[in-house]
Amino acid sequence: MTARVLVVDDILTNIKLLEARLMAEYFDVLQATNGPQAIAICEQGQCDIVLLDVMMPGMDGFEACKIIKSNPATAHIPVVMVTALDQPADRVRGLDAGADDFLTKPVDEVALIARVRSLARLKMSVDELRTRAMTSAALGVPNSLAQAIHDEGINGRILLVEDRASAAETIHRSLSAQHEIDVESGPQEAVFRSAEGNYDLVIVSLGLKNYDGLRLCSQLRTLERTRQLPILLLADLEDRQKVLRGLDLGVNDYLARPIDRNELLARVRTQLKRKRYAEALREDVQASIEMALIDALTGLNNRRYLETHLASMLEQSTTRGRPLSMMILDIDHFKAVNDTWGHEAGDDVLRGFAQRVKRVIRNSDLMCRLGGEEFVVIMPETTLDVASVVAERVRGSVQAEPFRIENGARNVPVTVSIGLAHTLHDSSPDTLFRRADKALYRSKNDGRNRVTADAA
Repeated sequence: MTARVLVVDDILTNIKLLEARLMAEYFDVLQATNGPQAIAICEQGQCDIVLLDVMMPGMDGFEACKIIKSNPATAHIPVVMVTALDQPADRVRGLDAGADDFLTKPVDEVALIARVRSLARLKMSVDELRTRAMTSAALGVPNSLAQAIHDEGINGRILLVEDRASAAETIHRSLSAQHEIDVESGPQEAVFRSAEGNYDLVIVSLGLKNYDGLRLCSQLRTLERTRQLPILLLADLEDRQKVLRGLDLGVNDYLARPIDRNELLARVRTQLKRKRYAEALREDVQASIEMALIDALTGLNNRRYLETHLASMLEQSTTRGRPLSMMILDIDHFKAVNDTWGHEAGDDVLRGFAQRVKRVIRNSDLMCRLGGEEFVVIMPETTLDVASVVAERVRGSVQAEPFRIENGARNVPVTVSIGLAHTLHDSSPDTLFRRADKALYRSKNDGRNRVTADAA
């Protein structure tokens, strides 16, 4: 896996050293010698990961990181602080600024490559979501990313997997003021709880008795329901190789013992903020999918959805040897409603019409809005005779009571014309639709407010 890595340092020798190590692993390397230059490169979308020196003249690394992470256009770019500062307070300051991790000078080559690869995988998945979310925004879907960027990373649901009671108690005490935390000592039980418990983060100890904590991490990454769940490792100093292996497996972060409370809180906040950012992206993508397939006015599926699913419904009907019927509905003289009462009144009628029809048909029937005042209902496992009875009930329900408009201040009478067709041995979506449409035309031509079934 390759990525474009931006190395930021005011000392050219340090840049060249990191560049050589990264290029040996086939990463593309960009250079910047100060914070403003690095910020500009990030804003132009030229890099995937930033290795940011802390001690620089003018704007230091902490300030540059904070600016990068507060900008919606660059907040998704992983930032690794490269620093000679190795105290927990320094790491906490960097995490609070938005840093994703730290590398201490002199930089360990194996740790450098492991962390860059891990963050490159993360960036790739986030980039895919961001691209789809940008398409969603172009379609008019409300963008929820601004709120996610400013999330404080608190009030999370956390599962701690630790079988040492004293260590579990210490971590629970450190986190419980800001988060809801559950403790599980059994690794297999932890897998089940992770899948069922709607957690925001799993903290896994590498010191579990008689069980490899990395195997638990691997199981969490294998299961569909926990594949995106952030994992934070708790490691002893001698667990360095396991930590590097964990990063290759998809572990998000790690914390070395003895655990500093403030660093623990900061790393947990970082993981929760990152998870909520990704969730906001997925929600935007889902909203765009719904917008593409759902009619915004009535909440029904739209014509695109019908065209996508009708063929498969017909195929199932043919395979099972079961009937399928189609009902096309057209609200009579709907233009007159708009011309007389206005388009808002027309919208009220369309919404009310959709609700009234849905109360008559079955949950298994598919109702879509074709456009304007035309609707269609697909009725699986329904003969033409039964469909005729249902259609007559729909017609009667529409006629029985006027529709309320102008917030209930007025009522307007509405009727509907309906055409029916059912599957034949050679039915295709187009032929079924044409036959139902011809039956609808006969209903309208014969005086409207009636049901006509295709005679074929």
